[in-house]
Amino acid sequence: MPRQLQTIDGFLFDLDGTVYLGEAAISGAVDAIATLRQCGKKVMFVSNKPLEPRTAYAEKLTRLGIPTAPDDVITSGYVLGHHLAKTAPNQRLYVIGEKNLIEELNQHGLKVVGELLDQDEQDVITPVNIEAVVVAFDRTLDYRKLNTAYQALINGARFYATNGDKTCPMPGGAVPDAGATLAALEALTGRRPDVLAGKPSSLTVEVVLDRMGLPAERCMMIGDRLETDILMGQQAGMATAVVLSGVSKRADVAVMERPPNLVLETIGELPASIV
Repeated sequence: MPRQLQTIDGFLFDLDGTVYLGEAAISGAVDAIATLRQCGKKVMFVSNKPLEPRTAYAEKLTRLGIPTAPDDVITSGYVLGHHLAKTAPNQRLYVIGEKNLIEELNQHGLKVVGELLDQDEQDVITPVNIEAVVVAFDRTLDYRKLNTAYQALINGARFYATNGDKTCPMPGGAVPDAGATLAALEALTGRRPDVLAGKPSSLTVEVVLDRMGLPAERCMMIGDRLETDILMGQQAGMATAVVLSGVSKRADVAVMERPPNLVLETIGELPASIV
């Protein structure tokens, strides 16, 4: 075992493509996480997908055989809400996102415009009403939402995003994620988000390390995305492990200037590499 991996006490796991795909745990995931916990290691789960509240992700993991409390799950929606509640608590937000993200933001005391209005009323929302646009994974995205966000942004609204993932891994293939919507708005406005909350953001690092109660050098980030999971871990000073059960391929790792510490077919191989 590489010496730097001997002192790892905290493990941060991505979810989609790393721990599970759809409604099934990835081979070896349940036993691997159980083994780490039995060895006294701390485990948390970090997802860029804000489609569900943390309680729902915890319930899903528990259902799949990985007992998990809501406080052991961090989502990009939670990170963004936590950040905005501290830095811009009174802004009026327009959200390209789904119901659970809006509820998450509301729970942080943030004001989301439009979510309680009927269709006719939503049509009268104007850039004047909107002080910031939030972009997230949204399976209800339509032209009206895109245009409303565009008009607000070109009129000076702040620009926030939960995450920049272009796709989300699913059984049978990936689907468009928040990054696809971001790309459209960036192309239209010539702007990039003022805040991107999810991995690889330092905002996520701050939240997870605070919850872990460990310094970065005693933690490992495990995920299937080189540009989010692995980059975040490396920038924070964590050990990293990429799994090939999601979007990344071995050929992608081979061309990296700074590869992760471990390359695993699935997280089922992790305990043998660490403990």
